[in-house]
Amino acid sequence: MPQNRDYSDSVSPSGAIAYKKRLSSWAVARLLPDTQQEIIARFRNQSDAEGHLRLLRQLTPDVSLMVVFDCQRNEAVV
Repeated sequence: MPQNRDYSDSVSPSGAIAYKKRLSSWAVARLLPDTQQEIIARFRNQSDAEGHLRLLRQLTPDVSLMVVFDCQRNEAVV
């Protein structure tokens, strides 16, 4: 059975990278003053993000962290 190997033109490398970045919408964020946040790490699902958050809270108990769903990321849109 012949296979279609001519698919490189249909998907650009930047489009594939943008799609991959959009898959990781769950994030652990550090809360900063003036209602700002800094993303520490990104994950594909909520349970992975919560597990990482538990570990970070054990290692750095004095830092304010939370799990967020970041669906509107400017760097993911090409």
